[in-house]
Amino acid sequence: MKYRKLGKNGPEISVIGFGSWAIGGAGWASGWGDQDDQLSHDSVRAALDAGVTFYDTAAVYGLGYSEEIIGKALKGDRDKVILATKCGLVWDEQKNVSKNGTYDSVIREAEASLQRLGTDYIDLYQMHWPDTDTKAPAEETMRAMDKLIQDGKVRYAGVSNYDVPLLEQSLAVRHVDSLQPPYSILRPKAEQELLPYCQEKGIGVVGYSSLTSGLLSGNYTYDTKFEANDWRSRNAAHTGENLRKNVDRAEKLKLVASRYDLTLPQLAIAYVLAHPALTSAIVGVRKPSHIVSVLPAVDVALDEATLAEIRAIAAQ
Repeated sequence: MKYRKLGKNGPEISVIGFGSWAIGGAGWASGWGDQDDQLSHDSVRAALDAGVTFYDTAAVYGLGYSEEIIGKALKGDRDKVILATKCGLVWDEQKNVSKNGTYDSVIREAEASLQRLGTDYIDLYQMHWPDTDTKAPAEETMRAMDKLIQDGKVRYAGVSNYDVPLLEQSLAVRHVDSLQPPYSILRPKAEQELLPYCQEKGIGVVGYSSLTSGLLSGNYTYDTKFEANDWRSRNAAHTGENLRKNVDRAEKLKLVASRYDLTLPQLAIAYVLAHPALTSAIVGVRKPSHIVSVLPAVDVALDEATLAEIRAIAAQ
């Protein structure tokens, strides 16, 4: 495993991060289908054995269940890892999810996450999505983050899915230690403005959906179908003609990967890590092989000609 510093002020973290949305199971309307708890536990332990130190979860994953699983699996090894979770998505008794970045909600959510994770501090606390429901200003959210840091309940403050204007508003309150944007071969938009901005401001970047929710797994065909309780069954990129186009792109990318003696997922991770703004690439995990199989990507250096070829294939 290799490690990089999270922005200008953050800790060293593994360049591959453990993504735990899927291990929350189908407990949220946008879940990944049923998940076996023992398999989830074994996946966390396999990642730890492989040198993965960055574990990313969120309160809303499984409506708290993912945090519980992560906390139990890492019990006894808390001091060996950087534990990241998120706030800003809350749910009611009917499991209806809404966005809330208000000061009081962020403080309250942190306390609940600490309980579920079984820890007395969160290494990296992240605002999950911009608050478009209560419309609390980004500055208010960041003031709550700063209070949690002052109280010793959080070590570093981050955001997820923010654009540059929201980052600027947040920076007016305190330094933003990290941004978590979607970033992959098939979703390269962050390269245009976000990643250069983060480099300039010393903001660490942990990219999510590095395999574009499985489209770069190399396992999909034109006939791939998803369970009804899997969010991909309702996602345009994973169905119909878009799925066919993405499968075609994946097949061409496999040929590029083969020249480096890599699998497609390994190539996808290597591409993300090639950008100088990236600190870590989050890999969504449901079973140990999902994390173990991509580890060779950390030692791959893609040249500029190959990166350009990959971009051209994605743009087709």
